[in-house]
Amino acid sequence: MSSVIACELPPRAPGSGSGIDLTRYQDAGAIRRLLTSARTVAVVGLSPKELRASYFVGFYLRRNGYRVVPVNPRETEILGEKCYPSVAAIEEPVDVVNVFRAPAAVPGIVEECAGRAKAIWLQYGVIHEEAAERARALGLEVVMDRCMKVEHARHLGRLHWLGFTTRRITAKRPETP
Repeated sequence: MSSVIACELPPRAPGSGSGIDLTRYQDAGAIRRLLTSARTVAVVGLSPKELRASYFVGFYLRRNGYRVVPVNPRETEILGEKCYPSVAAIEEPVDVVNVFRAPAAVPGIVEECAGRAKAIWLQYGVIHEEAAERARALGLEVVMDRCMKVEHARHLGRLHWLGFTTRRITAKRPETP
């Protein structure tokens, strides 16, 4: 008796409902280079609540060797690190600014990144094409509508061992004789 659980992940349409082509902001080679070169990641919108995606991503990144700089004006410390009210208030250079905020907040964050960061990473659903183009004009690398934790696990972690890069996930057990 065999049990099969399979999940075919549908291909993502360019723009994924946003009406824009996001593929230029999701280049696998650029993502991999960014993940391997970055050491310090400012997480804008990092929550102190353990069940929030931003907390989990920050925790994961820290556990995988990145220095995480929390950015949340309502907190003083998250993940044992001093929390800053904005990107502009961070006292050290950062490699990547990872954004967990509503798209309307992105233009202001992009302006704060100028001269302080090398890249801006907009999480799933955080899509703002004009801000992304402004970031590029300021010399920043841009990743949009991708999760830094998922991409790290996919490119540098062990997700590829489980079939995630094949877009097919299966729990099919081998036949027993």
